[in-house]
Amino acid sequence: MKNVNVTLRVDEDLKRQADALFSELGMNLTTAFNIFLRQSVREQQIPFRVSKNVPNAITLAAMDASERGEDMHGPYDSVSSLMEALNA
Repeated sequence: MKNVNVTLRVDEDLKRQADALFSELGMNLTTAFNIFLRQSVREQQIPFRVSKNVPNAITLAAMDASERGEDMHGPYDSVSSLMEALNA
C-alpha cells in the first residue's frame, strides 16, 4: 500500500499537548491520526460522540430573559461595580 502525505493546520499549543499525550501512549501524531482514520472507516462514522455545547439552565434562563428584553443591564448599576465584582 502506497503512503501519501497529508498536511493539517493545527493550533500550536493543541499539537504540543497531543504530541505529549501520544508520546506517553507510545505513539506519534501520525500513528494516532491513522488510528482515527481507520476507526472512522471501520465504523463509517466519527468514532466518538460529537455534539454542540448545550447551555445550562442558568444560561438558558438568561438567554430567554434577554430575548424578552428583561434584565438587559445585569445586577450592576455601574461599570466600576461590575469591574469590582470581576476582580474579586
